[in-house]
Amino acid sequence: MDTPPTDRLPRTVDWAGDHLVAIDQTRLPHELVLVELRSVDDVIDALVRLVVRGAPAIGVTGGLGVALAAVLAEHDGHDAVWVQNQAARVRSARPTAVNLAWGVDRVLALLTDVVDPAPLVAEAVRMVDEDVATNEALARRGAAWLRGRVGAPLRILTHCNAGGLACVEWGTALGVVRALHEAGDLLEVVADETRPLLQGARLTAWELDRMGVAHRVVVDGAGATVIARGMVDAVVVGADRVAANGDVANKIGTYPLALAAARAGIPFVVAAPESTVDLSTATGADIVLEERDPDEVLSWRGVRHAPSGTTAWNVAFDVTPHDLVSALVTEQRVIEPAVGERPG
Repeated sequence: MDTPPTDRLPRTVDWAGDHLVAIDQTRLPHELVLVELRSVDDVIDALVRLVVRGAPAIGVTGGLGVALAAVLAEHDGHDAVWVQNQAARVRSARPTAVNLAWGVDRVLALLTDVVDPAPLVAEAVRMVDEDVATNEALARRGAAWLRGRVGAPLRILTHCNAGGLACVEWGTALGVVRALHEAGDLLEVVADETRPLLQGARLTAWELDRMGVAHRVVVDGAGATVIARGMVDAVVVGADRVAANGDVANKIGTYPLALAAARAGIPFVVAAPESTVDLSTATGADIVLEERDPDEVLSWRGVRHAPSGTTAWNVAFDVTPHDLVSALVTEQRVIEPAVGERPG
């Protein structure tokens, strides 16, 4: 599709009558391009290749993917079993983010023996709109908690991308940043580059620049030093799954930041919607951590930078124990796992 106007940011993912439209995040920051997802295979490919990424956006895309399957089933004469099979394929595309299963299951629950896509599409579109309100609410709640705990104006360190690109709009961790910025309570954001795919340098920095927020990018290995030297007042990150005991799975490299924040005595805040809280997962040890293609570590944009005989372990997420989490902020509540509070 044509590049949209640069003075406004379209929704990260949306429904366009009979198919999905999404920002291709692999093309940022150099190109803002919308892609059309017209088949279930398109949806799965977008999830796997990180065209669409970020737990809330993944969840909404899962729901929209089921709606798309129902539309295609009606058009092509497939039955409900076919829709269920396509939904299962979408559900398994990304194992760590619980939002994907949540979104798929929420829309699939409306499937009947006779395929009628209308209620499934309506529910999926409702999820899109709800995501915007949800993340604005948690963002303002998180900003208020930080003002009460630390004061203002604030300097924030964040990791990976948990902004509007990770949701439909607003964002989770970067939504908190936006809320602080709009209130005049933000001094600066330090964004980890977030290896190996540079979601911090490519995506978070791009969003911060669009918001007019003062920011700097640091290599991942510098995050702990930024904290230790007193250059930030708090760490704010998103989450892909929160276990019943408050353990948090997020982009690899999050756990060391929590350790550094605890050592420095500054808050480590996780901002995530209630849909990311998985009470069926007892602890972080039960979370499946996605492993991705080693070439993402060994190469960049198709050019290998490691010796030909070198292998890599490309785990995409880590788990931060609950006793390092100062606050878990959702659209409904603030939980403080480090002092014994639990999501469940």
